[in-house]
Amino acid sequence: QVQLVESGGGLVQAGGSLRLSCAASGSIFGLIRINTRGWYRQAPGKQRELVAAITSGGSTNYADSVKGRFTISRDNAKNTMYLQMNSLKPEDTAVYYCRSQSTVGEDYWGQGTQVTVSS
Repeated sequence: QVQLVESGGGLVQAGGSLRLSCAASGSIFGLIRINTRGWYRQAPGKQRELVAAITSGGSTNYADSVKGRFTISRDNAKNTMYLQMNSLKPEDTAVYYCRSQSTVGEDYWGQGTQVTVSS
């Protein structure tokens, strides 16, 4: 079993930056099976959507709406994933969730962290 804990959310003005972190903990066997990790977000009244994802090999993909502004990274030694968010816009306001998927189909989600961007 793996637990995910997000941190780093908050209130920021448009044009500002935030850095989210997602720390994974739990059984060593669960942690080493993790392959793809990602950030998702859900705004009020909208479906949860993929923001960015990264594989254990470092391949990344981003939603078109955040390309060039957000950067996903991971530190495998610390079992931690990050999302650097720059040039934030009011439409980035949402609850941000981290997700980890393993090579054998295990699927873990964090509890979410609120990001609010004021205009």
